[in-house]
Amino acid sequence: MKKQFLLSSFLLFAALCQAQLFGKDPIINIQNEDKAFLNYGYYLGFNQYDFKFEYKNDIGQDVLVNKGIGFNVGLIGEMRINEFVDLRFEPGLLYAQRDLGFPGFTTAQDAIREVRSTYIRFPLLVKLSTKRYNNIKPFVTAGGYSAINLGAKEDSLDDNSSGEFRMKKNVYGYELGFGIDIYTEFFKFTPSIRGVFALTNEIIPDYDPNSPWTGNIESMRTRGIFVNFTFE
Repeated sequence: MKKQFLLSSFLLFAALCQAQLFGKDPIINIQNEDKAFLNYGYYLGFNQYDFKFEYKNDIGQDVLVNKGIGFNVGLIGEMRINEFVDLRFEPGLLYAQRDLGFPGFTTAQDAIREVRSTYIRFPLLVKLSTKRYNNIKPFVTAGGYSAINLGAKEDSLDDNSSGEFRMKKNVYGYELGFGIDIYTEFFKFTPSIRGVFALTNEIIPDYDPNSPWTGNIESMRTRGIFVNFTFE
């Protein structure tokens, strides 16, 4: 699933770039787009979220993660530092679903936990661009983020013994990515791919330290891939 996710995104990027690079005598669109000190826009996209687990003891059985496709939406505020460097703030809303399969159980009711997460995210990123060529300009981004997980159930008095999987509400991490600014006649369109890596250990252990669900888990951190489409 992840390979297909990345391949389809790459093919889309390649088709868009080919149209801009190899067109005959291209007209240079919106030449002053990047000269303003402040720029604004919005983005839409989709994601695939995963978890990275670390265990206290290696028992030869890992927690299985069934990854679904979620969506992202948000706003962009960009401050121009110079021709090649911009500082970006991209607050947004993200929905993701992951199903966890815990080993050692005989019934699906005990083994499977649905993790539906709605994050409000606050990424602060540095965008490093190349020189513009015709109507495209490749770039890379890097930075940190904080997020609030509205579906964390952190304060719930129930735990997995009652069917409740709990996570921490506040999450911190970093993201890395690349993309291409494509200058159309009326606006700048930007597809990008990003990897997201949480630094926060998001799991809340069950009340029983020997819980068959969380007793052997040392840490659980989100890993994810974004494909965003930006309009500025």
